[in-house]
Amino acid sequence: MANVAVYNMEGKEVGTIELNDAVFGVEVNEHLVHMAVVQQLANNRQGTQKAKTRSEVSGGGRKPWRQKGTGHARQGSTRAPQWKGGGVVFAPVPRDYSFKMNKKEKRAALKSALTSRVQAEKLIVVDELKFDEIKTRNFAKVMDNLKVNKGLVILSDNDQNTVLSARNLPTINTTLVGALNVYDVMKAGTVVLTRDAVAKIEEVYA
Repeated sequence: MANVAVYNMEGKEVGTIELNDAVFGVEVNEHLVHMAVVQQLANNRQGTQKAKTRSEVSGGGRKPWRQKGTGHARQGSTRAPQWKGGGVVFAPVPRDYSFKMNKKEKRAALKSALTSRVQAEKLIVVDELKFDEIKTRNFAKVMDNLKVNKGLVILSDNDQNTVLSARNLPTINTTLVGALNVYDVMKAGTVVLTRDAVAKIEEVYA
């Protein structure tokens, strides 16, 4: 099992924590990680794009000129794709981009993502994140103490003071253990977990 240092909000090391290899020490499956990221991005797509084909645009009911003898190229309709105001070739239509992954695949992908953060030494554990008031400056100071410029903060419970204090920081995102996903973990430069969040993740995914 990997031992990781535990820091306080001042950025000082206050101990160590042993991470469960069943979650933070698995063999990284890059294919599943990629698939999970693609799935989340695909499921977020609206898929509402639409353009009209030549059969849907108005006009063009008659042949613009006779077939032969005009000196023009032959034309059958003024709404063919080469005409101004004509239809679009292979026009996009509304569609559903989403697809499903098996539960086991999703779990394995998330474990791989967390393990990759540990291996890259981009995972920080703090003993707790508690704020007496909603103050972005206070949260930013804690991130500076931990030397985190771009990161994902994973919390065990929905502490409003912490969540709202972090909301105005453009490079810091917060999430709960129950809403944890591969895309956010891989997108974050550094993953910051509270000690309680580590215990909850190991309880759920181990």
